[in-house]
Amino acid sequence: MYSLKFIASLISRFLPVWIVALACIAYFFPDAFRGFRGWTGFGLGAIFLLMGMQLATTQLIAAIKHPKNALIGIILKWTVMVGVSIGVAYLFFGDYPEVAIGVILSGTVPSGTSANLFSYIAGGDVALSITMATLDTIISPVLTPSLTQLFAGQLIPIEFWSIFLNIIYIVFIPLFLGVFLQWKFSHSVNRVKPYTSILSQLALFLIIVSVISSAQSSLEENLHLLPLIGFAVLLQVSIPMFGGYYLAKVLKVGEAAARSILFQTGICNTALAATLALEHVSSLAAVPAVVNMVINLTLGAIMSNYFAQKHKVVPE
Repeated sequence: MYSLKFIASLISRFLPVWIVALACIAYFFPDAFRGFRGWTGFGLGAIFLLMGMQLATTQLIAAIKHPKNALIGIILKWTVMVGVSIGVAYLFFGDYPEVAIGVILSGTVPSGTSANLFSYIAGGDVALSITMATLDTIISPVLTPSLTQLFAGQLIPIEFWSIFLNIIYIVFIPLFLGVFLQWKFSHSVNRVKPYTSILSQLALFLIIVSVISSAQSSLEENLHLLPLIGFAVLLQVSIPMFGGYYLAKVLKVGEAAARSILFQTGICNTALAATLALEHVSSLAAVPAVVNMVINLTLGAIMSNYFAQKHKVVPE
């Protein structure tokens, strides 16, 4: 048990390092991961299933009774992040429509599961973080394809229903299956809960090698675009992060909630974005999502460690 906790701690503490290392390995040795290329959807489904198993119904009830902070976080995510993503896509990649679609997809998917982990490390309101992520996931099957079709469809035709159904299968069903298992079989689920964090991270590693190895040829063919994509994605992640935090403070949200909203606003589930791009657009469209994945995890780790060094706050 101790060795397992040590491994889990090692993975969590150096998560960005593992992400970059695995991405490099999958890029330089793509054939070694050929057998994992069809497992991206499975890995995402596993993460949302585990997320649902961690969500107690009491948290949802509390959010319904006191919805202010959760609604602020959701609104900021779907306005600030989406607005910045669309602006970055059109400003930098007007001549590269597939890349532009990848940027827009990266900002119109639900929040990333790592936002919950970073909220915990930063001393944020974890219950609020999980609640926002759940509400985000519930509305994303409609908002993600709608916004993508509205803004990216001007560049390349986007099929609403294919993306809608994909999110239902990969996100919605696993999440609520996890909630159902937590409700009906709580005793058995409680045995699994201590391992959900490391299992989620291992599933994330599976997704990374699957996405990178699948997109390797496009990455190699477009190496000249990577510096520009990296700079654009840095803006796409950092502006919503800091904007979400300070707007939350202006709206009289407590410090703990503001920290959780920072990660909710700035970190999207770019693994899902990459999967949707690969299945519905092209491997080139997945490149911005892959770059975003590395950047948002790195910035998230930096910000969570910064807040962790400050005084702890009590969620309001």
